[in-house]
Amino acid sequence: MRELQPVLTGELFGEVRRELVSLLKGLKHEEWELPTAAPKWNVKDVAWHLVGGDVGNLSRRRDGFSLPGDLSSHEKLVAFINEINAVWVAAGQRVSARTLMDLTEHVGRQADEYFAALQPFATGAAVSWAGDRPMPVWFDVAREYTERWHHQQQIRDATGRPGLYEKRLFEPVLDTFVRALPQTFRDVQAESGSVVELNVTGVLNKTWALVGNDGKWQLFEGGGPRQDAVVTIKAEDGWKIFTRGFRGEEAERRAEMSGDRRLAEKVLEMVSVIA
Repeated sequence: MRELQPVLTGELFGEVRRELVSLLKGLKHEEWELPTAAPKWNVKDVAWHLVGGDVGNLSRRRDGFSLPGDLSSHEKLVAFINEINAVWVAAGQRVSARTLMDLTEHVGRQADEYFAALQPFATGAAVSWAGDRPMPVWFDVAREYTERWHHQQQIRDATGRPGLYEKRLFEPVLDTFVRALPQTFRDVQAESGSVVELNVTGVLNKTWALVGNDGKWQLFEGGGPRQDAVVTIKAEDGWKIFTRGFRGEEAERRAEMSGDRRLAEKVLEMVSVIA
């Protein structure tokens, strides 16, 4: 059992972008209209959403421009983001696939350069699904990386393209997502020293241990000294569970659980996206 290490993703943005551009340029006309795992969004909508993320990040972070909004609670933040997303995707209906791809390259390259240039160990903003305290910049950047990776993977799944499961590109995604576990368990009572173990298998094999002490939960890499509950899932299913692609009975069907069922099922409630 080891302390978690920083997830440094700044240099990966450009590579994932190039994969996205290549993917989009290879789509047939009818494939742009295929449904995806993102509710109510087809392939074009998801690709346009990624452009919107780049535009928003450059405007807000780099240029200091942002829309007014009540962000005083997580619920209000989610509502604000959902509204922005809906307006942006609606506007995207006027945009051709060719123009979308041009913007993906032009605006995206600027966003990639921006994230790569940030100082990862400076103090940054909170990542709402992991808590409300300030986080190191690398964590916020890693969250942005997971957005780009998982939405691209939704397009790949929808169009039957191979996944981006190369370890150097995929491992940082799960390493970031699992940091929502302590927040997920924040109200869960358990005996001091209790350990909930999460294993992923398949294209990536890795284990984390969530340890409860004095009413708080701390996450470690590797197996724990005991196993009060164990959850094992395929890595290819894990990211979908943590981004709401699989919920409830479907998530449970894709997981092997042993030990304290209450603790094991709580793992599958983890959400590592804002909205």
